[in-house]
Amino acid sequence: MKFKFLKHTADIKFRAYGNTLNKVFENSALAMYNAVYLGKIKNKIKKSFIVKGKDLESLLYNFLEELLVLFDSQDFIASKINVKIDKTRLLLDCEVIGDKVKNYDVGLTIKAVTYNSMYVKKSKIGYISQVVLDV
Repeated sequence: MKFKFLKHTADIKFRAYGNTLNKVFENSALAMYNAVYLGKIKNKIKKSFIVKGKDLESLLYNFLEELLVLFDSQDFIASKINVKIDKTRLLLDCEVIGDKVKNYDVGLTIKAVTYNSMYVKKSKIGYISQVVLDV
């Protein structure tokens, strides 16, 4: 299982899973995109960026926030996400492939990523993250 949505009174809450830290971040991004669009996205445009954090939660927040900025300001939605995390420096290097948002019928608007209930934990099977998105 890559991710699952959890009950929340007003917003979107999910848990993502991965056997590595890179994978749990990638699956967190997939969950965020899955909240707005369920269909297949074409691989037409490639983008890359780097974000930094002071801990794993801020790194995850900054990563998802950067994807949200791409969605809102550059009309970009990703279909493939590849991250490489340097745990010592808390640096994330990301390459995303996707398409223009306008080519898809997106259902929801995500206003913001929040720190509410957010965590990134090591587990027996790898890593688990939890995120709440303000919609």
